Amino acid sequence: MQVGGLEKVYEIGRIFRNEGISTRHNPEFTTIEMYEAYSDYESMMNLAEEIVTRCAMATTGKLKIDYQGTEISLERPWRRETMHRLVEEATGVDFNSFGDVESAKNAAKGLLGFKTESSESTSLQACSSVGHVLNEVFETVVESTLVQPTFVLDYPVEISPLAKPHRRYAGLTERFELFVCGREIGNAFSELTDPIDQRSRFENQIKQHNAKRAAMDKKVKSDESKGDDEYSYEVSLDEDFLTSLEYGMPPASGMGLGIDRLVMLLTNSASIRDVIAFPVLKLQQ
Repeated sequence: MQVGGLEKVYEIGRIFRNEGISTRHNPEFTTIEMYEAYSDYESMMNLAEEIVTRCAMATTGKLKIDYQGTEISLERPWRRETMHRLVEEATGVDFNSFGDVESAKNAAKGLLGFKTESSESTSLQACSSVGHVLNEVFETVVESTLVQPTFVLDYPVEISPLAKPHRRYAGLTERFELFVCGREIGNAFSELTDPIDQRSRFENQIKQHNAKRAAMDKKVKSDESKGDDEYSYEVSLDEDFLTSLEYGMPPASGMGLGIDRLVMLLTNSASIRDVIAFPVLKLQQ
């Protein structure tokens, strides 16, 4: 949209993802997505704070609210910390020190052994880079502890295919996710506007997807069991998107905020089903 000359846009809509059902997840959910030219992820952090605090004041009249027996302070500014630092605080391990993925996996096995069925957990073994391993440890160990509003910053480039490279730190991107009460509320980044870099990242994504798909097919054939359909579909390059970047896109940033989870927070609702008009029903066997 910035390519077409629209400097600020937003859209509220229903999204569908083929994922599981829980108190925090519903396959169909509501988000607001916004994009702004001539801005970066710092701008989106400020905007996220403003949106949430204004909503809190409009609905509750205060910035300190009770959520399921825990006081949540929405008073600005909110904590801002890098993923690397949060993982190091929780585990004592600095993943910047690992030069190869196997060393990172070996360290993660010790950290996650008591949280996974075995040291050869499928998700960890599927990690193809130190950045993927770091994210696995973060999601398992750190994510649930982020109760007060926290911006988790500077995600590895391997897990952020649309985010702009960090202006100071190689291998990282200008991306954040916002967590409250141990759950993700928003995701944002400085937009990647370099068509050459974007094409390379898309090509790497396709290679990783195809490799995982081949491994899944091999596993299904070997044990004659029904495979996970997570990688059963084919992926291809979005040539139209890449062509639009080649025409030229100004510096920009974008953010998606989960409206359902925000409403859960502001209404002290324990389950996402409580804030959706027609939640999906889990079929009984």
